[in-house]
Parts: sequence; structure tokens; C-alpha cells
Amino acid sequence: MVRKSALTVLSLGLLAAASPAAVPNVGSGTLQLAPRVPTPGLIDDLLGGITTEIGLLIKDILNGLKSAQSDELSSKPLTCLLGLDPCCKWYDVSAALTDLFKGANGQCTDLARGAVRFGFHDAGAWSESSPNGGADGSLMMDFGEENRPENNGLQTIRTTLRSVQAKFGVGYADLAQFAHNHATVTCPRGPRIRTFVGRKDATKAAPEGLLPDVHSPADTLIKLFEDKSFTPHDLAALVGAHTSAKQRFVDTAQANKPMDTTPGVWDVEFYNETLHPPANGEIFVLPSDQVLSKHPRVEDEWKEFVGDQRHWNEDYAKAWVRMSLLGVGKSELGGLKECTRALPAAVPV
Repeated sequence: MVRKSALTVLSLGLLAAASPAAVPNVGSGTLQLAPRVPTPGLIDDLLGGITTEIGLLIKDILNGLKSAQSDELSSKPLTCLLGLDPCCKWYDVSAALTDLFKGANGQCTDLARGAVRFGFHDAGAWSESSPNGGADGSLMMDFGEENRPENNGLQTIRTTLRSVQAKFGVGYADLAQFAHNHATVTCPRGPRIRTFVGRKDATKAAPEGLLPDVHSPADTLIKLFEDKSFTPHDLAALVGAHTSAKQRFVDTAQANKPMDTTPGVWDVEFYNETLHPPANGEIFVLPSDQVLSKHPRVEDEWKEFVGDQRHWNEDYAKAWVRMSLLGVGKSELGGLKECTRALPAAVPV
């Protein structure tokens, strides 16, 4: 089903979005969110019987009742001296990642780009029929997934994140998703996605054949993501992560060419420039992005994101909360802790 040579190519992976709800953006005030019917999927079923504060928060996020972004920010509290804050280690992780992900020009680095793609390749290797996989850190662990063709190009960020894990002793599964969220908010204009920790690490490699092929027809890609519990609307939003991507393996003659004209910024130029590429050939448009942008189940939302940063940020954030919890079991969901406050502040531009 998947062409191995094409899979190597996803600079940030094909991703997904959430509802057309209005979006609060850091520093812009709160906008009213539009509720939506939850997307069918295993996580929705699991959340049905959970009554913990975090479980209810996640349920409200996925249902569009609460924002998937948060402005909550704090420095490392004194309670960490007593070990009373579950986020203590994450403040230190966050500081280390800032040094890696933020360039001298204030824009996000190639390591940040890698972290976004890494978070997807770890969590996205899952479907509703999968016996294992999802956001379990398996790609960072010693199961050999880094040698799969679809993960080509992730070796550098994997080695970097393994060093961070070894230094701070955090979980692989949590680090993969924390690093993704840190990278998105480090990029100027990126969303500050609600970030949860407490996942169990993998015990074996994720199933193969569950990541998208950039040469697949749009209908195949839509079905692949529906099997992960994402709607075509979600897919339109998640694919927007290519705004900060650079392709290296689809066409090696054009290696490192960006997918929009502002790869160091998390903006919506990608949506317009995929529809109307600059005549000078400055960007590279993935075949998958091209066909999705014109598909009748995707194109309306695609066009809605053009020029609407807040809309896209919220939809991306909501879809990513779902992505970051794929494969997480019910016992884990009930015990998750929110550590969004350990992320750096958003950078509106």
C-alpha cells in the first residue's frame, strides 16, 4: 500500500485539523469556540467513562467546548525542591529544547522541524485496529524503527531527543509529544498546544504501513486518517505543519527546498502557496498536498485557512491533542497531568 521510497520524504508528515471553531491565540484574547460532534474513534470511547479533571478537559477539547491552546506559563516553581510538581523535569527539558529549537534569528531551526515530524511519525503509526503503536515513544526507543524507509531523515532529531531523555530521565512517549509541542510554539506564530504527560512507553515496535505516502491519491490519504479517527477537516489542518518543512527525499535534486516561502515561521502561507505556487520555483509542493488541496472533502477548509492564522492554530492544536493521545490506554488517560505551563511563551509576529 505504501511506497517505501516516497515515505522517506515527509518533512513533517501529513497531519490533521479540527473544527471550524474560532480560535483564541496567545495574547489575542479569548474567542468563543464552536462545539462539534466528537469524531468517532477509540479515544472518544475511552474518555466516556473518565471523570478525572484532566480526562474531562481532554473530552471538552475534542468536543470543541474548550480551547486546545493555553496561555498558562510559569517558571520552575519552588515546590520542585520538594518534588511536589509532576512537571518539574519538564521545565528543565523545555529550557534545553529552547536552546536547540530557536535560531539566532528568532525562527525555528531544522531540529525544531525534525521534532514536529518526529512527533507525528511516533504517534501516527496507529489505526483503530492496531494492537499497539501510537504515541508511545517507540520511534525513540531501541526497536529499529529509525531504520524504516519512512523514517529516513529523523535520525538526527532522534539522537538529539535520546540525549535529552538520558539527561532528564523523562519518558520516551511523553518526550516525543512534548518536543513536538515545544517546536510548534518556538516557531513564530505557532500555537501553544495543551501538553499532557503520563503516557506509558512502548514495549515493542509500532506496526508498519500506517504512515502516509506522498504519492497516494487523496481518497487513500483521507481513509488512512479516518482510520486514526481524524476527519478530512482534521487532515486539512494537520497537513499545514508543512509550513515549516523542507523536503529532502521526494526529489533529491531539490533537497532542502521549503514547502512555503517562510519555513522558519508557523504561518498560513503554506495554504495559499500550495494552491498558487510562486512562479520562480522557490518552494516544493508535495504531490499529496496538491491533491488534498483540491479534493472536494478538503478544499473548502483548506481555503478557509488562507489568511486566517487563528482559525488554523486552533484547529491544528485540537487535532494534535487527539494525535498525541493515539494508542494511549484508559488507565493512562485517567492519570495524565497537564504540563503546558512548562512550554515557552508563544511568539506572535
